[in-house]
Amino acid sequence: MLRRAKAAAGLAAAGLVLGLTGTLASATTATAAPAQQATTRTVTIQRVENFGLNTSEGKSVQCYVRDAGYDPGTIDGQLGPNSWKAWQQFLNALGFNAGTPDGDPGSNTVHALQGFLVSLGYDTGGIDGKAGTKTRAAWKAFSHLNGGTWC
Repeated sequence: MLRRAKAAAGLAAAGLVLGLTGTLASATTATAAPAQQATTRTVTIQRVENFGLNTSEGKSVQCYVRDAGYDPGTIDGQLGPNSWKAWQQFLNALGFNAGTPDGDPGSNTVHALQGFLVSLGYDTGGIDGKAGTKTRAAWKAFSHLNGGTWC
């Protein structure tokens, strides 16, 4: 009888129940609940690169490029892809070769921006495509033209 009780306990743990006669009385199988469909979304992280400008200085250069006829998107002081695409188009139109207007302020864009700033008389420390200390200082000084705002 003890052996039958141990066997019954093992079968019960497996989801099976033995009747008093030792025969299988019933069996149940567990089924998993249907999986819920996961909702997926694509999230794009937009890079903001002000190269040392604060928000009001960023707004100033956004207004500058807007007033030159290029759309930087929302004038919010955050130089994201739309702002940089506008600057790339502007710089390309002036012949500074910022590359394909893709909104990414990479070395081609920085090189073109440096050329633009140097053409206006700013010292960027050279035209090397690197946004170093002097380039950032020249960019900041440029943002202060026209009394510090182009808006």
